[in-house]
Amino acid sequence: MERLEIVDSGRRRRFSKEMKLQIVAESYSEPGLCATTARRHGISRSQLYEWRRLARAWQQDVASPVSGFVPALLVPEVEPAAGSFPPVGRMEVVSANGRRVIVDRDVDVEALLRILRGLEALR
Repeated sequence: MERLEIVDSGRRRRFSKEMKLQIVAESYSEPGLCATTARRHGISRSQLYEWRRLARAWQQDVASPVSGFVPALLVPEVEPAAGSFPPVGRMEVVSANGRRVIVDRDVDVEALLRILRGLEALR
């Protein structure tokens, strides 16, 4: 009878959401460290990229339309000069990351919220 060696291929590991977020944050700490971070934690790069995608989705879930207050700046209306066009009722909305959207007063609020969520997701 020959000697048979059994190699343990490892079992499926479970990571908590907090641990996944910590590993994702570590992978973003310096450019080009994704593969190094994945090796350090014993996961594949594709798994780490999937966790990055999930982390972005989790952040969008946390940011609900009524998650907090947005600072508003009230500017008094200026009387139009004689012969000029009347004001059209536009407003400028500035997101938390500094992106600006200018809309008319009859904007579809649901569409505007979708646009703002998309802009917030951008880096």
